[in-house]
Amino acid sequence: MPHLDGSAQLTAALDAASRGWHVFPLIPGDKRPAIRDWESRATTDPDRITRCWVHGAYNIGIAAGPSRLVVIDLDTPKSPDDTPPAAWALPGVTDGASVLAVLCERHGQPFPCDTHTVRTGRGGLHLYFTAPTDGEPLRNTAGDKGNGLGWKVDTRAAGGYVVAAGSIATGRPYTTAHDAPVAPLPDWLATLLRPAPLPPQRPVTVPLTTHDRRGKFLTAALNGELARVTGSGPHEHNNALYYASVALGQLVAGGELDANEVTEKLTEAALSVGQGEREARRTIASGLRAGANRPRQVAA
Repeated sequence: MPHLDGSAQLTAALDAASRGWHVFPLIPGDKRPAIRDWESRATTDPDRITRCWVHGAYNIGIAAGPSRLVVIDLDTPKSPDDTPPAAWALPGVTDGASVLAVLCERHGQPFPCDTHTVRTGRGGLHLYFTAPTDGEPLRNTAGDKGNGLGWKVDTRAAGGYVVAAGSIATGRPYTTAHDAPVAPLPDWLATLLRPAPLPPQRPVTVPLTTHDRRGKFLTAALNGELARVTGSGPHEHNNALYYASVALGQLVAGGELDANEVTEKLTEAALSVGQGEREARRTIASGLRAGANRPRQVAA
């Protein structure tokens, strides 16, 4: 049972901070942040942590980006109907851990278990790794979607967070399964998680016949990316904001949209789904920089 005075959660938060991980409070008994702008407000300062957790039994969130972590989340099925899609309907594949095992076999690599590991409330595993220091920071990925590793395998990195050991969500505890030092993210996994870079090139031109149609195209592009942000899931807000910023950044680099206007509209969208302003503006700036590698123009 959780300590209603927060003493156990405070101890766990201080332990995480002592490892250099930036922590912030989650709603007691839940996995959702208890504060806005959690990524920039996450801290390792023992005094700030103590002042927060003496007020209640907050669960503990670890902001992956500031902590320089990449956490591989090996999930379990949520119901008997939660079965692998066709691409992963293989003998022995029943959860995220078995999907990662298949990936390891395909790439001739050992299962990366010799690192700090947390068992989640539903029996899954969080494998902690230090993030690569080269290139654009890795970001969150989700399951077997376009940027993911496979069914029931998510990652939490820049713009994401994980529930730390010592937390209790829906009555189930998060516990340390392997109290080992955090290993570097294996190079082969970093390669799979890192999108292929877009080389600088001549602007992409989208031909349109009239000025009016050009304006409609740009309006639709802007509204579509704003909808990507406002329609994103609870753990995907920051990731959606980044990819929206990349897409609109291409049009900004091509001289079709104003950078300040795009930044303000994306910030409004991020605030509407509960993101903090400083966190959102950092993500937008990063996405606009990435989008500038492939300028996009619309020909009237």
